[in-house]
Amino acid sequence: MTVDRDQVLRTAAALLTRKATATMDEVARASGIGRATLHRHFAGRDALVKALEELGIREFEAALDAARTDEGPASDALRRLVTEVEPAAGLLAFLVTENQLFEGEVNEGWDRLDARVAGLFRRGQEQGEFRIDLPPAWLTEAFYGLVGACAWSVQDGRVAAKDFQYMIAELLLGGARRSVER
Repeated sequence: MTVDRDQVLRTAAALLTRKATATMDEVARASGIGRATLHRHFAGRDALVKALEELGIREFEAALDAARTDEGPASDALRRLVTEVEPAAGLLAFLVTENQLFEGEVNEGWDRLDARVAGLFRRGQEQGEFRIDLPPAWLTEAFYGLVGACAWSVQDGRVAAKDFQYMIAELLLGGARRSVER
């Protein structure tokens, strides 16, 4: 039987997002494979989490590329980014809360992604769309937090999946937009 590694990773992310203490046995069962098969692909939890991180970086980078964040008004680019990131939101929700990823060495992939998202906010500030009293780094963290919170809310059935894009974009843009003083 051929194992779809990315599907195992997506299943693991969905499980670990709901239950951070899930064992490798539980991940294997949820993925429909045996524990030995899981261990052939991922030697342990650390290896599984690192593989999840690599997948998350790839998917988030693809979402950034597809969103064309350097084109048009920054608010439109942010809306496109929210739309493109939605399919990977569950995985990103897990990754932004997985402490072991932030221990030790700096990950160039996350740094590159953070710089691109912060660049979008900086561009919006420079063009007068976004408020300048909030640093781009903070707006980037707020974006990650909203994506994660919305993914969990959808997963738990507290909000409708169809509202994912609207809820994130409206809350973030409502707080990030520069108000016009009269």
